[in-house]
Amino acid sequence: MSTNIIMPKLGESVIEGTVTKWLKQEGEQIQEMDALVEINTDKVDTEIPSPASGTLLKIMVPEGATVSAGALLAVIGSPGEVPDNVHSPAMITQVTIPPEAGAATRPVSAVSGSRPLGFISPVVAKLAHENNLDLSQVQGSGEGGRITKKDVLAYLETRQVVNPAPEPAAWETPGDGELFRPPEIQFAGGIPGKLNLTRPVAPPAAGPAPAAALPGDVLKPFSPARKIIAERMSASKHSSPHVTTVMEADLKLVVAHREANKAAFERDGFHLTFSAYFVAACAAAIKAFPDVNSSWSAEGLVLHRPINIGLAVSLGEESLIVPVIKGADGLSLLGIARAINDLAERARSQRLLPDEVHGSTFTITNHGISGSLFATPIINQPNCAILGVGAIQKRPVVIDDAIAIRPMVYLGLTFDHRILDGAIADGFLSKVVEVLENWI
Repeated sequence: MSTNIIMPKLGESVIEGTVTKWLKQEGEQIQEMDALVEINTDKVDTEIPSPASGTLLKIMVPEGATVSAGALLAVIGSPGEVPDNVHSPAMITQVTIPPEAGAATRPVSAVSGSRPLGFISPVVAKLAHENNLDLSQVQGSGEGGRITKKDVLAYLETRQVVNPAPEPAAWETPGDGELFRPPEIQFAGGIPGKLNLTRPVAPPAAGPAPAAALPGDVLKPFSPARKIIAERMSASKHSSPHVTTVMEADLKLVVAHREANKAAFERDGFHLTFSAYFVAACAAAIKAFPDVNSSWSAEGLVLHRPINIGLAVSLGEESLIVPVIKGADGLSLLGIARAINDLAERARSQRLLPDEVHGSTFTITNHGISGSLFATPIINQPNCAILGVGAIQKRPVVIDDAIAIRPMVYLGLTFDHRILDGAIADGFLSKVVEVLENWI
C-alpha cells in the first residue's frame, strides 16, 4: 500500500514552504527516517524524513515550487505499484510556481474547472496563467491524461481560430514604428511586435527589463534566500512610507562596562557583544514608546504586548536572516547575550527552527560590523521600525566646552510614517541614546 508524503506544518506560524531540493529521485529506494526532501521556510532549510520504507513512486511538487502545509509532496510504495488517489483535489493544495517558470499561484489539481488534472508542470501553469486558460477544458495527451505543453499550445491555436480577436478601432491603434512605441513597454523575449491596445499592458512585476548582455557576462542564479529577500524588501518599500532619523550616542560607559564584564561572560560560555546592549536599550525604549512596537492594519494600529526583537545575522554574501529574541524586555544583559550567541551560532550553522525567525515586533541591524557609519535600512515587515547601528569609532566631541575623544556611534531609525510621526520616532531614539549613555 502506498504512503503519501504530506507537506508538514513546520511551526506555529509557518503555513508554507519551498521545495529546494529532492534528496531522492523517482524510482529510488528509501528507508524509513532517511532524508527525503529539503524544504525552505523563510530562509530556514529543513530536511523532511521519509515516514516509510519503499520506492519513491512519484514526485508531485518540483524543486523551486512553494506549497502550503498539507500539500501532497510525493508518494512512496512498492516497485511497480500504482498509487491511489494521487490526483485527489483534497490531497493537493496551492503550489506557487517559481518566477523563472512564470510566477503564478494556482491549485494543482483543478485550476478553474472541477475535472482533476493531476500534476501540472511549471511550463503548463505559466502558459495557462498568461492566456487566462481554464486547464479543465484541455484534453491531455500525456501519461495518465497529463496535460503537456503541446496540448496547451494546440488548444490555444484552436481557440484563436474559432474566436479570432476583434480588430481594434482605428483610433485605438497608434502608428507602427519605434516613434510610436511607448518606451516602457517590453516585449516577450525582447522581440518587437505590434502592440495591441484593446487591453491594458501591465508593467513588469519584477522591475525594469534586464540590461543587454555584454561579452564575458556570466549569469549568477539567485538563491532561494536571495529571492525571498528581494521580494520582501521590495514589498516593504512599496507598502510603507519610509523615513529615517539619525542620532549619535557616546558609548563611553557601555565600552567600560563591557571591558569590565566580558571575561566573566566568557567564563559562562558567552561572548558579550555590543549587540546585547543595543537590544536592551531598544527594549527599554519600546516600553517608553509602545507605538514603536506595533504593526499597521486597515482597521487600526495593532499594538504588540510582547517585545520580540529581531537581530539581523549575515550568512555571507548570499544571504542574511533575522532570528528573534522573544520577550527581550524580560531578559537580563546576560540572558540577552546568551540568546544572541545561541541564535547567531545556529543561524550560521543552519540549525535554526522555523519559529525562531517569526514573531518579531522590532528589528535591529548592525551594519557597522562591515565599517558602515550609518545607513537607511528597510523595515522588516510587519514591524513599523528598524534600528541601524553604525560602526563604533573614537571621535573628537565637545563635552562641557572641552574637546574629548569618545567612542561614538550613529544610530539610524527607519520608521513607517503611516504609524509614527517624527516626534515619536525621535523620542524613541533619544531614549535609546539615553539608556546607552547612562549605562551602569
